[in-house]
Amino acid sequence: MKNYAFCPVSPKVVNERVARLNATFTVLIIALFLYTSNIFLIGFLAVDFLFRGADRPKFSPLAITSKGFARTFDLRPQMINAGPKLFAARIGLVFSVAVFLLNMAGFGVASMVTASVLGLFSFLEAAFGFCVACKIYPFVYQLYFNEKRN
Repeated sequence: MKNYAFCPVSPKVVNERVARLNATFTVLIIALFLYTSNIFLIGFLAVDFLFRGADRPKFSPLAITSKGFARTFDLRPQMINAGPKLFAARIGLVFSVAVFLLNMAGFGVASMVTASVLGLFSFLEAAFGFCVACKIYPFVYQLYFNEKRN
């Protein structure tokens, strides 16, 4: 299999502008965590990513806030496939849980580095629409399906 980028395909669509606002809020929350070390911020992010990764954005505080901002500022919807955003939310959940657990176990530096990586991924999505999850998905897909075949 060639390792060119392809994203998971879903029959659902999402508004990319809302997704990028979600990423913007994620960057702000992570920056606040890096400044304050308040673990509740990461707990909040983990729960939010859980809702979005489970395709339940109506329960996600960030998605609700982002939709409100999009309406308030009359941002024209730009609909895209939901698959990559679901995958990215699941990656965000994994990173958030890792940050939380590392912090609780006393590995503060590792926690901050992991949070910074999540912040970088979120920044790339927010600022440039660059989905890191779409770039790593082919490798995850290849690992998963190669193991299933063997």
